[in-house]
Amino acid sequence: LLEGVISDKITVDGEDSTKKIADMINRTKHKDQLQCVLTDGIAVGGFNVIDVRLLADKTHLPVIVIMRNMPNLKKIIAAIKNVPNYKKKMKLIKQAGKIREIEVGDGKIHFQCKAIHVKKAREIIRVAVTRGHMPEPIRTAHLIASGISDGESKGRA
Repeated sequence: LLEGVISDKITVDGEDSTKKIADMINRTKHKDQLQCVLTDGIAVGGFNVIDVRLLADKTHLPVIVIMRNMPNLKKIIAAIKNVPNYKKKMKLIKQAGKIREIEVGDGKIHFQCKAIHVKKAREIIRVAVTRGHMPEPIRTAHLIASGISDGESKGRA
């Protein structure tokens, strides 16, 4: 059940995603309803890498990073070298924790988690997947974002 939507702007390839996400979460009237933070990947706006440890600390919520596919570290390293402070960003990616696989719905996804036991993270992911194999909050966010940016949402979220 969708209770509310919050949004903000971040810098493409910048370093403000963690602060902006934490600030949005901490100021929303819905914070007391939140059980965890689900993100679609560890980077937003290109390579604006989320510091998942700091995000968990600032929000006092566990963080689960969802990935549709297993990341190709070689390709990430090659691409991230083209952005400012790439060494710091690679460190954040590596510190996010072990990438795990989970079978849900009609497929597999991958995840990392901080400030939560892996077993509990798996439970949350399984409950959040109601169709397909992406957690419903991420699927819904994609539908909303594509509706805003493209004028109409696409079928695959």
